[in-house]
Amino acid sequence: MPKAKGKTRRQKFGYNVNRKRLNRNARRKAAPRIECSHIRHAWDHAKSVRQNLAEMGLAVDPNRAVPLRKRKVKAMEVDIEERPKELVRKPYVLNDLEAEASLPEKKGNTLSRDLIDYVRYMVENHGEDYKVSGGHVGWLGRCPGPFAA
Repeated sequence: MPKAKGKTRRQKFGYNVNRKRLNRNARRKAAPRIECSHIRHAWDHAKSVRQNLAEMGLAVDPNRAVPLRKRKVKAMEVDIEERPKELVRKPYVLNDLEAEASLPEKKGNTLSRDLIDYVRYMVENHGEDYKVSGGHVGWLGRCPGPFAA
């Protein structure tokens, strides 16, 4: 079927548009990258954040997930309403997160292997006598070991 006359317009380049700002704003509006790999792989982009986290057994708002009960005069058992538990369809995400959290933390503040060996050697030979153990002036100043200046 023929198009209406005058309705097609040639695309013109917008010279007055800041391309850097345009790309930056487009990146901000796009969905953010989920850092946690377990959650990222189980994420369904067709669903909302609340629905996704509810399926994984996680809470969006911790204040609503674990509400504080207000102390009242003893209510009748009939008045107490239990909230229906939401169905956890992806429990493997929660299990993976718990397993990762239970791993021991790696300590990264250790000294180098050769420095540990040198200090052990000096303590074995000289004990607690620091003056005899090499006449150190300062930290690694005049020491006859592998760290000689």
